[in-house]
Amino acid sequence: MTAAPYPFSARHIGPGLNDVRAMLAVIGVPSVETLISQAVPRSIRLDQPLTLPAPASEAEALAELSATMAKNTVLKSFIGAGYHGVHVPPVIQRNLFENPAWYTAYTPYQAEISQGRLEMLFNFQTLVTELTGLPVASASLLDEATAVAEAVGIALRHHRDKRTKVAIAGTPHPQTLDVVRTRAEPLGTEVDGETIDDNTAALLVSWPDTFGVYGDHKAAIEKARAIGALVIFIADPLGLTLTDAPAKLGADIAVGPMQRFGVPMGFGGPHAAYCAVSDKLTRLMPGRLVGQSTDSKGRPGYRLALQTREQHIRRDKATSNICTAQALLAKMATAYAIWHGPAGLQAIAERIHG
Repeated sequence: MTAAPYPFSARHIGPGLNDVRAMLAVIGVPSVETLISQAVPRSIRLDQPLTLPAPASEAEALAELSATMAKNTVLKSFIGAGYHGVHVPPVIQRNLFENPAWYTAYTPYQAEISQGRLEMLFNFQTLVTELTGLPVASASLLDEATAVAEAVGIALRHHRDKRTKVAIAGTPHPQTLDVVRTRAEPLGTEVDGETIDDNTAALLVSWPDTFGVYGDHKAAIEKARAIGALVIFIADPLGLTLTDAPAKLGADIAVGPMQRFGVPMGFGGPHAAYCAVSDKLTRLMPGRLVGQSTDSKGRPGYRLALQTREQHIRRDKATSNICTAQALLAKMATAYAIWHGPAGLQAIAERIHG
């Protein structure tokens, strides 16, 4: 084995005294204190020591934290609005969620050393395409509200920003509508009402709506498609195990939360969202795409596909600023679906519906 030119610890403990002296000499200052005084404005500088309690042992810290946590009262949440209490299978919690090998919200950049994580995200994409009936899905987005805003962005780009209205069928969750309107306002896009005309870029269909109702939106969908507007389904993935797929109902885009696939509410987050589109919209969609390929020896492998859409390459011309998503929680949702299987997911959905 080739010996490293420096000890392993040097890469983790930080610069030593000789390193600091060399860096200070290069930038021409005598000390770190002088560097800080020159770099940090006096208006935000703290000129006195922090007021901190005496150091505590690990046992003392655990006892104090436990006493503080014991003051919490765990109550049932009736807020709803897209968040649901779930059971996390212990095998997923221990082997995935609590396993440092999976600890990251990032989609891997180095495919050759991340095949396991990429395969799980590829499974996530496959799960989403099977639920929605649409051919292309990304490797997760941040949450439902931002995913819907991204879907509206797809519609505006599809129409080359020549249409400025988004119609609504059904009642979306209030936080979803707030985020979409916030993103739409500086773009000069109106998000409101059921009126569909030649200026409508997209129709948002809540499936179900915030009250749990699966409405009859057939007429609105047909009208939207007739004038060339994109149909965006905001669809609960667990409900899709019992209902027709959005693609069958006329959707061009489907987005929604994956929280109820085994991800705890976490006081409102985080959780992954999904986004699936028709073939014609693939290059307009946000987020990362994991593709299956083969290496030089013909072995199957996974890599990131169509990266020229993304901000680390196209910068301000990227389809979206979304890059880091909720990869860990997307994998958790995927593991939940694999663990229960199609029949198990349908049984859970039927029990909830009943």
